Amino acid sequence: MTTMSCPIILGSTNPARDQILTHGAMNFVAALTREYRHRISALLNQRSITQAELTAGNNLDFLPETANIRHGNWQIAPIPADLLRRHVEITGPVERKMIINALNSGADVFMADFEDSSAPTWANQIDGQINLRDAVAGTITYKQPDGNKIYRLNEETATLMVRPRGLHLWEKHIRIDGMPVPASLFDFGLFFFHNAHALVEQGSAPYFYLPKLESHVEARLWNDVFVAAQKALNIPVGTIRATVLIETIPAAFEMDEILYELRAHSAGLNCGRWDYIFSYIKKHAHRPDFVMPDRGQVGMNQPFMHAYSRLLIKTCHRRGAHAMGGMAAQIPIKDDPEQNEIALKKVKCDKLREVKAGHDGTWVAHPGLINLVRQIFDEHLNGPHQIWRSLDDVDVHAEQLLACPTGTCTMDGLRLNIRIGIQYLEAWLQGRGCVPLYNLMEDAATAEISRAQLWQWIRHSVRLESGETVTPGLFNDIVQDEMMAFDGGKFDEAAFLFQALCKTSVFIPFLTLFAYESIVEIN
Repeated sequence: MTTMSCPIILGSTNPARDQILTHGAMNFVAALTREYRHRISALLNQRSITQAELTAGNNLDFLPETANIRHGNWQIAPIPADLLRRHVEITGPVERKMIINALNSGADVFMADFEDSSAPTWANQIDGQINLRDAVAGTITYKQPDGNKIYRLNEETATLMVRPRGLHLWEKHIRIDGMPVPASLFDFGLFFFHNAHALVEQGSAPYFYLPKLESHVEARLWNDVFVAAQKALNIPVGTIRATVLIETIPAAFEMDEILYELRAHSAGLNCGRWDYIFSYIKKHAHRPDFVMPDRGQVGMNQPFMHAYSRLLIKTCHRRGAHAMGGMAAQIPIKDDPEQNEIALKKVKCDKLREVKAGHDGTWVAHPGLINLVRQIFDEHLNGPHQIWRSLDDVDVHAEQLLACPTGTCTMDGLRLNIRIGIQYLEAWLQGRGCVPLYNLMEDAATAEISRAQLWQWIRHSVRLESGETVTPGLFNDIVQDEMMAFDGGKFDEAAFLFQALCKTSVFIPFLTLFAYESIVEIN
């Protein structure tokens, strides 16, 4: 990489932020940007081409040109010691108190999230980098506003992983050569520059989760970024490790290839099931033969989800990699013991299914679920993982991954989608990326399911179980009805944006991309 002048910083700064936005750090991000920005743009263009082909009626399939990789005998690099046991991972935004609590939670891993559970305001993104730097240094503290409690890290903490934003997003508070910076490179670059050496000195390393990849060529880009970054900071190539979230339907057809591209830097794959459901709808939104039932009816028991999970486990274990399970989005219900018991039973059944299927660990959204989930995985795993389980009997074909889920489309499902979508977007516009709604933790992925499903139902004039046909007029009427329960805040703006997203003639790929301008503040 060639070091060049610092980029232009348009976001507000202060002494604490200046310690992150240093000349050296900005030069590092600028070098990554100049080297890879055009490749990212080309990859995004390829996504549009693939989408056009699917809209025209083509179906996804395994790539014939990479059959030698799928059938070859190879494995990823050995797993680092502090990533061997990943029975329970907790995720959450990069807020200061959240980071401390998550690292102290008793989970094996904390994934600090710049993506779906963080709204990309300038303050969230840059202050999150400050918080993570302090966490890596062990100096992070948080004082309650009333001053009665101070939060500090315990002696033992979870292993830290970081999820940068996806390749499709841009950071408009930074300009390089007059253009915004790819948000993925901004998030990765700042964290790596400030923390890589400290993590290595502590016996760990920079570990990442990579979101929303759609092909092995995108994984190749990330591998090249990793190699360049490590060389620039004189860190041995292969130090970085990354787990890829298989949360898009195209990526499900390229799991082997994605692991292969990242094999020196891989830490496995994860069933990002909420985004995966969203991707399934999005990629087939224009096609009436792919209309989905209520989102509440689309779980891991649906054949296409079961096939996806089994294929991921088989692929990972064959390559010596962790196969991580999906998110338990339930939140403990403190004021209703009966409903809390029902929720916990759902979590237990889901995690029992995962561990028995062959997953090596799983995700939770709330620390109150950690002990329950840990007990399940510790009881069923004789060791840190079960990568030794080969699942040779599993044989997944394209038709199974594409099988449309069965179920009903209901008025209750329509209303729930509207309530969740508007409430989430309102919180997002105020800078909060994860929101507890109806005893579940909703983030951008789950809100996207609601939005995509509404677009699909309107587009295809779906007939509900109760007899109504979903039309733009019916949708507008129900939005107005549901809005009666909301007051203040940014609900009017959220409803306006949400209605626009659900009724566009062409499906907008990402809610967050569409709404980003509403939270960008250049000052």
